[in-house]
Amino acid sequence: MTDILDRLIAHKTLGGAPRAELEWIAEHGELHHYQAGDLIASKSVPVTQMVILFSGHVAIHVATAAGSAPRKIMEWRAGDVTGTLPYSRMTNPPGDNMAMEESESINIHSNLFPELIRNCPTVTAILVHIMVDRARHFTSTDWQDEKTMSLGRLAAGLAHELNNPASAVSRSAKLLGEALIKSEEAAQALGAARISDVERASIQAMRDETLIPATTGVFSALERSDREDEIVTWLEDHGADTSPSNALAETGITLDSLDALAESVSPSTLDLALRCMAARYTTRSLASDIERASTRIYDLVSAVKRFTYMDRATVSEPASVAQGVTDTVAVLASKAREKSVSVRLEIPETLPSIRAFGGELNQVWSNLLENALDAVPTSGQVVVSASCNSEWVSVSVVDNGPGMTPEIRGRIFDPFFTTKPMGEGTGLGLDISRRIVARHGGQIEVESEPGRTEFRVTLPRDRT
Repeated sequence: MTDILDRLIAHKTLGGAPRAELEWIAEHGELHHYQAGDLIASKSVPVTQMVILFSGHVAIHVATAAGSAPRKIMEWRAGDVTGTLPYSRMTNPPGDNMAMEESESINIHSNLFPELIRNCPTVTAILVHIMVDRARHFTSTDWQDEKTMSLGRLAAGLAHELNNPASAVSRSAKLLGEALIKSEEAAQALGAARISDVERASIQAMRDETLIPATTGVFSALERSDREDEIVTWLEDHGADTSPSNALAETGITLDSLDALAESVSPSTLDLALRCMAARYTTRSLASDIERASTRIYDLVSAVKRFTYMDRATVSEPASVAQGVTDTVAVLASKAREKSVSVRLEIPETLPSIRAFGGELNQVWSNLLENALDAVPTSGQVVVSASCNSEWVSVSVVDNGPGMTPEIRGRIFDPFFTTKPMGEGTGLGLDISRRIVARHGGQIEVESEPGRTEFRVTLPRDRT
């Protein structure tokens, strides 16, 4: 015992405590020796001992993603104290606590903590400070881990979401170059033809009538096929070239309009006129496709900038809950489409603003919506709604998934608790969401039954 007491007196963390308190630790503690690789505490087993390190090196590792090596999030060396501490609410550690080299410690079982608190007030005060510092470190690390994983999921979803319009821009731009050449050739051929003023007027009237695409989002594939067959038949009946039939089928041109044109121009002019109209329509249609796709890209980038609060000061300021929720739905749209999930927004236009750290609140909306999308089956439904009164703004995320058992519902906000497979979640999203909401003076609640789960966030209105 004398040797242990001398080592406690020399201990970096506890050595300054009164000798009587160190004697109590020496008398009630158990000396432990660990070899490199020995497991000191497992994440699957509740921690029951405080570990006062005399020598060696101990570290805790947490798996952060599927297939990746566990990452060291905290470590202790000779002179440190780890394990469970008095007043700590920790049950299971967030990861495996392992000796990195040969180590030695004196351990105090948690059953002795009430006696420790009575007999060792100075040591207890030191341990409370250690616990606060450790909680602060874990909070900072947890938040960063969750933000990193969330950013990774956002980046993957955004890449998928941007792929379609980006591909459309690239494809249409390439086709547009070819279409411009054909349009110029057709226009030159028509311009070189000797046509009368009456023919020219008829062609111009027909061209003005059919330049605006009338089929986008209206004609089904079968309808377009039927229209093309009709136009091909008409062209063959009039001895005209059938190559423009595909483009003409996409326009709003009718067989009656074609009949009227055929009656007002010569057969040779008819071919040139139809070829010119088809080329011009194709050019305008491709330009419209590029405009729509690039606008979609712009809208997505704008939504992401608002979602992440890029180029904004990290201070509390009036924030639009409606805009934040809407942007969150936009950046997670690809995930919803992958599962054919319907996401319905029921946000009143008159929803007031709140004073908040907008980027943090968007993290809450993202966590809740992602969890709902994970919970629902294929072709499921998620409803995001909001309401307010004179004091509060409330946002609800409701899904028609299987619901949670009472046991899971009781632990859903616990740090590191997750029902997802290993590597697919940190178990920190809801804990962090709860902390963010509390920081804003609000509260987050959950109600769940088979076929319906609701997370409800209530935040105070902005009074400035």
